[in-house]
Amino acid sequence: MFLETRRVRPSCRSGAAVNQVGDTMGDTGPNDRQIRVPRKPLTSAFVRKTIPAGRYFDGHGLFLRVMPSGSKQWVQRIVIQGKRTELGLGGAELITLPEARTRAIDNRRLVMQGGSPLIQKKTASLILCFADAALAVHSMHAPTWKNPKHAAQFISTLSTYAFPFVGQKSVATIDSADVLAILSPIWADKNETATRVRQRIGTVLKWAIAQGWRSDDPTRDIAAALPKIKRSKNHHTALAYEKVARCLERIKASAARPTTKLALEFLILTAARSGEVRGAKWSEISLQGGPDGPVWVVPAERMKAGVDHRVPLSSSAVAVIEHARLHSGGGELIFPGSVQGKMMSDATMRKLINEIGFAVDVHGFRTSFKSWAVEKTSFSNQTSEAALAHTIQNKAEAAYNRSDLFEKRKTLMEMWGRFLQNSNCEVIRIAQ
Repeated sequence: MFLETRRVRPSCRSGAAVNQVGDTMGDTGPNDRQIRVPRKPLTSAFVRKTIPAGRYFDGHGLFLRVMPSGSKQWVQRIVIQGKRTELGLGGAELITLPEARTRAIDNRRLVMQGGSPLIQKKTASLILCFADAALAVHSMHAPTWKNPKHAAQFISTLSTYAFPFVGQKSVATIDSADVLAILSPIWADKNETATRVRQRIGTVLKWAIAQGWRSDDPTRDIAAALPKIKRSKNHHTALAYEKVARCLERIKASAARPTTKLALEFLILTAARSGEVRGAKWSEISLQGGPDGPVWVVPAERMKAGVDHRVPLSSSAVAVIEHARLHSGGGELIFPGSVQGKMMSDATMRKLINEIGFAVDVHGFRTSFKSWAVEKTSFSNQTSEAALAHTIQNKAEAAYNRSDLFEKRKTLMEMWGRFLQNSNCEVIRIAQ
């Protein structure tokens, strides 16, 4: 049988030229017969200097193939599922001897465990880069996001901050150093954005874990490597409840579009969130004199808590709805935006509030309502919280208390409407 040889320096003791001959005994393992085991392993210097074409063996079936052109490539002879195979491990110009040995050992270990380096290599070629993985995750989650703005921000923030670093990198090889490189430049100056970027990177990497492409999420413990940021709690700027009636008067007297004024008035009267009001549809409103009276049922997909919410409509709120019929344009939206059929922008209502001289947030009117309910009525905190569609945080209490307190809220919202009509009127306190 032909044996590979490579020349070595003459022995000092014998003075004769000696060839290093590959042993035909074979590597360990019953399936690796006649894979050469050299008496002396290769050295990095030998790999660099060797010029003659041939095959120079190391261990674990690894050998250096030198082509007549002078190019050098690492190859491993290995038995996979009973079949003798030669695997290319890369060029010697790029892959060092220690790296080639590591790859050869990993392949041997994989085969001993019943795996196949060939299948693993093919599977690795199917793993997406981070940018493509992020787009796949975004496409998968987009239908479940309530707010289209959040869906857009998911991919835009990753595109801005993550893609320049790891966009083209395999999602399987991203590590904590990559995440640190992405977050470090923005962690102090844009901490809220950086925090969301970290969460979104984690979402993509968790998806990669589910695909079997990786086993860990390096975003979980990365905060320990970043400086501590003291974040202040920014509450929505609210108007004192005594001033809300005057604010409503200015809203009605403003030169804004009728639907904008009516939407803002309806928001204040119902203590609802901006998105709930701007997306309100005629099909959600019932003004018939049924057992519940006039009611607006906000569907779960537009509620923060993800469940349907019944809103009792006061006489003032009903008047707004009836007035809105004259300006809605016949579409399904009660308060459409300037483009027919399109939802009004949140900025539209905020702009109106600022233009009439009130530097407050639209969301802050919910705080005004809450303060009024606590200070000027005898309704329980539970009733006003239900009016705001806040969920009960205590799970045990929530399990037993399943009432939405609708009857009590009917009275509370009617009193709020009357208060806004005349903020100086006496509020009747009803024991609840």
